[in-house]
Amino acid sequence: MVARVTTVAFQGIDAVPVDVQVMVAPGKMMMQIVGLPDKAVAESRERVQSALHASGLSMPPKRVTVNLAPADLPKEGSHFDLPIALGLMAALGAIPSDALAGFAVLGELSLDGTIAPVAGVLPAAIAANASGKGLICPAACGGEAAWADASMPILAPVSLIGLANHFRGTQVLSRPRAAMREAVSDLPDMADIKGQETARRALEVAAAGGHNLLMVGPPGSGKSMLAQRLPSILPPLSARELLDVSMIASIAGELAGGELTDRRPFRAPHHSASMAAMVGGGLRARPGEVSMAHNGVLFLDEFPEFAPQVLDSLRQPLETGACMIARANHRVSYPARIQRVAAMNPCRCGMAGTPGHACSRGPRCQSDYQARISGPLMDRIDVRVEVPQVMPGDLIRRKPGEASATIAARVAEARARQAERYDRLGVAQIGVNAHCPTAMIEEVAEADGGALQLLADAADKMRFSARGYHRILKLARTLADLDGRNSVGRIHIAEAISYRIMGDAMAAAA
Repeated sequence: MVARVTTVAFQGIDAVPVDVQVMVAPGKMMMQIVGLPDKAVAESRERVQSALHASGLSMPPKRVTVNLAPADLPKEGSHFDLPIALGLMAALGAIPSDALAGFAVLGELSLDGTIAPVAGVLPAAIAANASGKGLICPAACGGEAAWADASMPILAPVSLIGLANHFRGTQVLSRPRAAMREAVSDLPDMADIKGQETARRALEVAAAGGHNLLMVGPPGSGKSMLAQRLPSILPPLSARELLDVSMIASIAGELAGGELTDRRPFRAPHHSASMAAMVGGGLRARPGEVSMAHNGVLFLDEFPEFAPQVLDSLRQPLETGACMIARANHRVSYPARIQRVAAMNPCRCGMAGTPGHACSRGPRCQSDYQARISGPLMDRIDVRVEVPQVMPGDLIRRKPGEASATIAARVAEARARQAERYDRLGVAQIGVNAHCPTAMIEEVAEADGGALQLLADAADKMRFSARGYHRILKLARTLADLDGRNSVGRIHIAEAISYRIMGDAMAAAA
């Protein structure tokens, strides 16, 4: 007899169905797993046998063959333990053979028969629901799985015995409830920032349109402090964004307690991060920091200290919104629609251009340091702003700056205008101006004659690239949205150009 159980293998954030076929036949007592398993799957033999023994079910003195189909699809991870064990139990008659027909199954087994949590439960639940099946998963992951669909059958047992009792009708399992992390207002507030009015304005503009931002200034001027307050003025994730972000976190095993949150991701990798850590990859392909920041913020402090190859690897995700990881036998793609925020000193000693200070390393220090950032990468940064040292008068000022809640309200209004506009144009998936396609931006910007003439003159004089020209239009569109204007005016173009000028010298140095 061959027992069949459905489980999944992961390709990126997609869950691909896998048919687990278990056959018990006469022969020498042994258990063999075939179908391109990795080491973790091959080790399932010992975990499954120990878990069954602890649950009171002895292995038969026969040959057990487990086939994972399709055989050409790589299978990775310990979540194959539970489907293999259930297939074996069905083949031995310990549970009804038809009980598993309407479910996809995943979970890792402990030696005592308890079911341990695994990564990827949310995308597995969504894939199972799309194919008309329910899901059997670990109890610790039940709240995560429940987000797939309110009417979807979900079983989240603690142990193999509990699941067997459910199928016998002696201990019926209840459906888990969707788990949502409680909103905690512990984000740093913009009111903590003293002075830096230009940088505060640039942060608001970047938040309103999803634009990339670079802050340059001496040590202690507040660059990192500003970046850490960006999440406090960003709107919460939409329902679609929430699922996308949570699926990536689930695949990476970072969905704490199976609880989802509508707070946008904020990732701040150290400048020693490798390329695999940044864009994904490794021996077992995993999402990198760029994908973990999907629909959120990727903050790169000490920007030039990152390896040049790592920085240049960000160019493709910034353009396409996805990270493609190629392997000899397969390719996976992870979403990576991010807002990149970077901070850096003007030179290695940090004091170049600061009034009253001289660069201690000579005149080439600034140009050599800034040349570590390539011109093409700099061309993809929309907002560039200098963050000077805070004046003593600002430090002793008791009156706090504008609070995050006030700024967040303006950002939300600007984003609502953008969402309404793109929905009207039939491209609701765009969402913010920074992601507007080049072919559409001139129609969306609706600049008046004076504004277009100013942009044309500036482009001719400053030799903007085609990408730079269109990014200025996108930024000006965001400035007009913040002002509540339908058309882009000359003042919006002028401010957008001012945010771009600072980076031209750096791009020339590169």
